[in-house]
Amino acid sequence: MSALVAERQATRPVTPGPCPMIEATRLVLRPHRMADAPAIAASLGDFAVARMLTRVPVPYDGEDARDWLNMATSGLKPDWHLAVTLDDVHVGVVSLELRHGLWHLGYWLNRFYWGKGLMGEAVELTLDRFFRRMPQVEIAGGAFADNAASLRLLSRRGFRTTGMTQVYSVARNGMVPLVDMRLTQSDFNGRS
Repeated sequence: MSALVAERQATRPVTPGPCPMIEATRLVLRPHRMADAPAIAASLGDFAVARMLTRVPVPYDGEDARDWLNMATSGLKPDWHLAVTLDDVHVGVVSLELRHGLWHLGYWLNRFYWGKGLMGEAVELTLDRFFRRMPQVEIAGGAFADNAASLRLLSRRGFRTTGMTQVYSVARNGMVPLVDMRLTQSDFNGRS
């Protein structure tokens, strides 16, 4: 092997492989399909959900969902975008996206499924599978300061607060305080 090929392989980012299917007792996490567009549009068309996310426009419709699904299902990025399904009904998303060399956790859940522990379970399963494939990485996470449920979810999984920033929320059309958090595999495995 030439020195140039070896150098390229050494600098190529390590990826977790294709988006998996994860089956649990209550839910199934699976790669997205274009047929998920109506369920995604219905969930993100609800301002109660969209207001807690940075990049979701209001109003959000089927075309927005199809645009996102085209990117999420293209296979052009190493990201994982898992559909959270309950009895084969799409109820949310858990994503791990590689942005500027750092993996970022994101998630949302249809409002009618809040308070049942589904997102906590989905995030737990996703992080467990991801860390088995990528044990050396640190994962960035965060939530708006007024999203107490999401901050609790992250803390219970071992995320530690690293600071606070102001970010623009498309849905809120303004700057919002975001609690920045980080997670390593040892933080995740070492929770009490």
